[in-house]
Amino acid sequence: MCLRAFSRLRKRERIEVRGPETPDVSGCLSDRPTLPRPSIERGDPYADRIFNTKPRTADTLRDSTFNDLACRRGSGEIIVRVPHMIRRDYLIIGAGIAGASACEGIRKYDKRGSVTLVGAEIFPPYKRWILSKNFLREKEANLKKLQEVDERWFEKNKIETRFATVATQFNIERRLAVLANGETIEFNKACLAMGSRPVRPPVAGVNLGNVIYLRTVRDALALREMAGVERGIMVVGGGLLACEAAASLRIMKLKVGLMHRDPYLLNRYLGPETGAWLTDYFTKHGVVLSMGEALNGFEGKTVLRNIQTKSGNRFPIGLAVVACGAEPNLDLVRNTPLSGPHGSPVTEYLETEEKGIYAVGDLAFYPDRIMGGMRRQTHWENAREQGLVAGANMTGKKRIRYEQVPYFWTEIFDLHMDFVGDFSVLPTRVELAGAYSKKKFIVRHYQGDKLRAILLCQQSQRDVDSAKTQLRHALGK
Repeated sequence: MCLRAFSRLRKRERIEVRGPETPDVSGCLSDRPTLPRPSIERGDPYADRIFNTKPRTADTLRDSTFNDLACRRGSGEIIVRVPHMIRRDYLIIGAGIAGASACEGIRKYDKRGSVTLVGAEIFPPYKRWILSKNFLREKEANLKKLQEVDERWFEKNKIETRFATVATQFNIERRLAVLANGETIEFNKACLAMGSRPVRPPVAGVNLGNVIYLRTVRDALALREMAGVERGIMVVGGGLLACEAAASLRIMKLKVGLMHRDPYLLNRYLGPETGAWLTDYFTKHGVVLSMGEALNGFEGKTVLRNIQTKSGNRFPIGLAVVACGAEPNLDLVRNTPLSGPHGSPVTEYLETEEKGIYAVGDLAFYPDRIMGGMRRQTHWENAREQGLVAGANMTGKKRIRYEQVPYFWTEIFDLHMDFVGDFSVLPTRVELAGAYSKKKFIVRHYQGDKLRAILLCQQSQRDVDSAKTQLRHALGK
């Protein structure tokens, strides 16, 4: 062994020992579950990332942040990796649509600043919102339709990407982030865009096989494959994701049940009359509803066999989709000023109280300049717009307030519904224009005499834009 290598050994640096009989497993992803491969085209970059179909060579495994010193002795090989610090003008943690949009916002006003985007998933930003809709119910899994930002865009705009890795430490005072791959990045400004994760109910059996939490592409692919072999599927929850998933699975001609603890679906957004109509719509489409049933646990040794409710009912089910809400991914900054009970508190410019550090998307707990109060949203349009605003503000060349009317939409069976405004509080008065029977209507929600929200079913984009304008005028904005 050479002296330089020996001296680093004494400092307890990281060492890998390889010999001719030792397989190179440094590129394996052993912790990932093995999934059946759907019929997808070889060479698809998304398929290659998901299933690791491209061989990972020594060249692809070599990271630019390490200086390798290899000393050969006999038939063995000792590689000593010496990490060094990377300095970047901008660090974006989270490679969803909010993180990608932050990169776009930066490059619009700063063409030369160094940018690194870090993402936990192995593929570039994609359209997460279609996972519970047409991606789930199409006969063939078309991974190309998921693509939101072409990976070549990052290369063209000189944005360095670190996919399939996470930030494990975040030092606010020193402006340092440590990644799981061993890199340390010193940044001038940072944007937190880690998104959210599914809530796991506090009951037994939440980690059993065939209990799926629909969040990522791999979750959707697993659900597609298992749905075709299980005799019955139960969707647990009554919110947007639960309704979309149940509707898509039923469109696939599968036997689907839906269990919700409240008396009607989408109870967070709909009044009793509209909610009862939508719940009945699911029944007419063949979804077996268990309303007013609260989950008590999942039963099975290693794989799901039964679902038990608090009322004592037991459903023999082989596959469950759990959609009981989402919570912000704030573990990285837990117990810091960047983390709060409702998300990461930010100003109207999406900057936290730590100057130069921003938070966007599912994390941002921001002042709503239109509706009033503080708000955190978990919807696609909100994440994209906030990313653009935060990215522009990070450059220092713009000072843009985030001012958007809260908005999201959903597709359930053959219904398209748009939600404009604040649905967080049930209305004191509801005004219906149109008819439920014709599946085309507009419902206005009032708090006293003040218009607070507008629900549109089967309406045009022009009608949606008009609703946003009407709401602004009603609020004097």
